[in-house]
Amino acid sequence: MLNRQLFGAFSEFSTPLIADACLRLAVLLCLAPPGIRPILPGHRVAGRVLPARHYGSVDIFLEAMETAEPGDVLVIDHAGRLDEGCIGDLTALEAQARGLAGIVVWGAHRDTTELEQIGFPVFSYGSCPAGPRRLDSPDPDALSTARFGDYVVGKEDVVFGDPDGVLFVPGQRVEEVLAAARHIWQREREQASAVRAGRTLREQLRFAEYLARRARDPSYTFRKHLRALGGAIEE
Repeated sequence: MLNRQLFGAFSEFSTPLIADACLRLAVLLCLAPPGIRPILPGHRVAGRVLPARHYGSVDIFLEAMETAEPGDVLVIDHAGRLDEGCIGDLTALEAQARGLAGIVVWGAHRDTTELEQIGFPVFSYGSCPAGPRRLDSPDPDALSTARFGDYVVGKEDVVFGDPDGVLFVPGQRVEEVLAAARHIWQREREQASAVRAGRTLREQLRFAEYLARRARDPSYTFRKHLRALGGAIEE
């Protein structure tokens, strides 16, 4: 699936819907650690992962961009550090000029005012005025994979980000995940419209019936009930 198709498909959805679709399909849910957010409210990103493991020098990002495809997302492993900002306005400008869709950092950024003016999607924990004050030995896998929290992602993976956070989906499963997300989205929109029209969610989900059955059978969970009804919540 091409990057422009990924971004177009994601434009109607959200990361919670992608997460629900992964749960429904038993796809490994690779969530970025909580707290990763876009610098500018409302920014979204979707595309193939362009990994880079930061070791203290900006050249790793420039080298990663040498092999980038339009719409890729630079995913930076900065080990979750908050004591230095590993990217700023120049890296963002270069990524924008290269045709990337955004930057997602497991760590901090700097040059916030300039980044806001540029308007390029950047996701991070937040800002730190200090740049790198170290130069470690480059990791042999610095341009092939990136650790992001509990997960290691690579060029075969897809990243999605919005104000709710960031998650990763294996590239070979992304089309079915998006299809499931669309189904959940349509079902939830129908339920929301029905509530606005006066039919409560409890009515739609036959909640009294669920409570009565649970009283008879304590093993009967709400998730089982929803699956029997085709409800989207918790799916």
